[in-house]
Amino acid sequence: MEIIAIDIGFGFTKATNGTRSLVFKSILGEATDIQFKGAILGDGTPEENIQIELDGRTCFVGEMAERQSNVRSFTLDQAQFFNSFAKHLALSAAARMVGNYMPIGLVTGLPIGYYREYKDELVKVLQGDHKVALTIGNDKREEKVIKVSNVKVIPQPFGSLFNLMLNDVGELGDRRYVREKVGVIDVGFKTSDFTVSDKMRYSERGSRTVDMGIARAYGVIAGKLREKSNVNVELYRMHEAVERGSIKIRGKEYDLKGLTEQVFGQLATSIANEADRLWTDDWDIDTIVLTGGGSTVLARHLQPLISGQTLTVDAAKDARLCNVQGYWKFGKHVWARGVASPPPQPAT
Repeated sequence: MEIIAIDIGFGFTKATNGTRSLVFKSILGEATDIQFKGAILGDGTPEENIQIELDGRTCFVGEMAERQSNVRSFTLDQAQFFNSFAKHLALSAAARMVGNYMPIGLVTGLPIGYYREYKDELVKVLQGDHKVALTIGNDKREEKVIKVSNVKVIPQPFGSLFNLMLNDVGELGDRRYVREKVGVIDVGFKTSDFTVSDKMRYSERGSRTVDMGIARAYGVIAGKLREKSNVNVELYRMHEAVERGSIKIRGKEYDLKGLTEQVFGQLATSIANEADRLWTDDWDIDTIVLTGGGSTVLARHLQPLISGQTLTVDAAKDARLCNVQGYWKFGKHVWARGVASPPPQPAT
């Protein structure tokens, strides 16, 4: 049985099989006939051109939907996301990772605030045999059956803890996190998750999901841009602009650096205040782990506001992958402990 992990996020969907990882925006779009696919020079990357047929619906996924679809779907509503997006996003990722009819064990996660409500539903949606047709690049169409034999759903921020404490064969590598009381702040796109692991025992008192993700900051920036340009910039198009520090709208360039610093500082303050309030009785936390895709851009704002020892993601690594890599290691721990990873497989 092959083990894969998928983190179905509101902003990005991330997946890994231990040897390869992929990341694409959590956008679905109407599939249309395209006369010419790929980059004008070169082929681009496979993740830029994903088209999937599933349950009688054909759609573009991720960057392909953003670039080519007239009708695009993107949501921050949790019910709509899990009912209409999660399955297509997860299986688009799985189809890139596994072979035809190959039994797989799949590990995924949910924000703590959604875990109880959606855990069983997510297992039901993902487990079983799924017939899909995947088109990548220049009309290379491949039909396959994705055979999901087992599904494990864990609270999302525990993925980052498993990533720190488990090695690549699913065994304990760093026992520090087993002995200590650890707080985790997982800053995502829509939400931030807070949780406490006390010698690997989950603390309900110290765990919560709040709507304080990077999308909140993007929404403020997009609102200011709308006032100046009279254009509504979709939130999923803010990633590159914020990273670049500017955006060009109808030929006019708008500087975002000062505004970004301001709103990121405000968001970091809100998150730090929530941690202080939530963990009032947990003054004996040994280490606070800052993780999630949003932690990278917020770290220098957030870290000075957190009381105690903090651990951040190495700047050279993609913080968006921390949870999904931990999911995969957990899968190895549960289903194949001590079995070495398979050799790398070529992308299909």
